[in-house]
Formats: sequence, C-alpha cells, structure tokens
Amino acid sequence: MKLVKRYYFAMMMLLLAVLLGVVFPQKQGAIVHNMLGNVREVVSVIPAIFILMGLADVYVPRETVVKYMGETSIFVGGFLAVLLGSLAAGPLYAAFPIASMMLRKGASFFNVMVFLGAWSTLKVPLFLFETTSLGAAFSVTRWVTNVFVILAIAAVINATVSVKEKEAIVERQLKMEPGKATTLD
Repeated sequence: MKLVKRYYFAMMMLLLAVLLGVVFPQKQGAIVHNMLGNVREVVSVIPAIFILMGLADVYVPRETVVKYMGETSIFVGGFLAVLLGSLAAGPLYAAFPIASMMLRKGASFFNVMVFLGAWSTLKVPLFLFETTSLGAAFSVTRWVTNVFVILAIAAVINATVSVKEKEAIVERQLKMEPGKATTLD
C-alpha cells in the first residue's frame, strides 16, 4: 500500500499514456518514444546529482550551511543561493533533492526558495546564449529583474508560509536523511 501511495502520480501518468495510446493508436509510437526519452533524461541526470549531493552532505558541515545560509544570513545567504542556483546545470527537477539537502543542513526556507528560483531562471549558460542572440542589454536587464523578482517571491512565500508549516517541511526532509528510515505521511 505504501508503494502505491508513494508512486500514485507516476502510475496515473503511465495509465494516462496507455489510455492515450488506445484512444489514438496512430500516436502510440510517439507516446512510447517521448516516455523513453524522458526516462533516459532522468536516468542520465539524477545519478550525477545524487553523487554531488552525497559529497556535499559528507564534506560540507551543517555549521557552515547554518552560518552562511541559515536564518540569520539573509544577504550572504541570498547571494549564495543566487550564485549556486545560477551556476547549476540540469533540469529543475534536479534542484529539489539539493533543496532538500539544504533544508536538512540548516539553510533557511527563504534561501532555499531563492535557490530554486535562481535554478529555474538564472542559468549562466542561458544568460550567455541570450547575450549572443538578443544582446547584452536585454540579457542583463532580464537577469537583474529576475533576481529582484525571485527575492520578492521568496520573501512573500517565506512570509505566508507559517513557522509550523516550515518546521513540518524541514521535519519531512530530516526523515529522508541518508541512513534514516523514510516514512510516508
């Protein structure tokens, strides 16, 4: 039962793909091709992310994360969150395990939200591509605007999510800490 609960969404998506294949038999090949492509992408990205997470988990002490990205480190933590998110490579779904580790290590909720926002919109390779394609003025304007928007959105989220909800989120992440048993709520 726990397995069904944990993978409910994935099973529903697989069922939807099968149903679409039945309803639109001419699209079966495209459906299978797209699904296998997505699986290949995930399988190629996630192991590298988990290796990097494992190294960071072992070699970056909790005290360091708390000092530079904790609740009392708003400016330095926000800067580091933007820097880490913008230098990262890979799709957005790869950022969530890293965000989970950051919460377990003591990063503030605000800084984790900034990190996720930066990962999703401030990629350095995208900035370089935009600069060559659309010009430096556009790229710099978009990048700077996005930094302020990300900080504002993170501040709003941080202010609207209650302390109790934040503690519950961190507690969930602590349950998933390597070496500890995970449970489904």
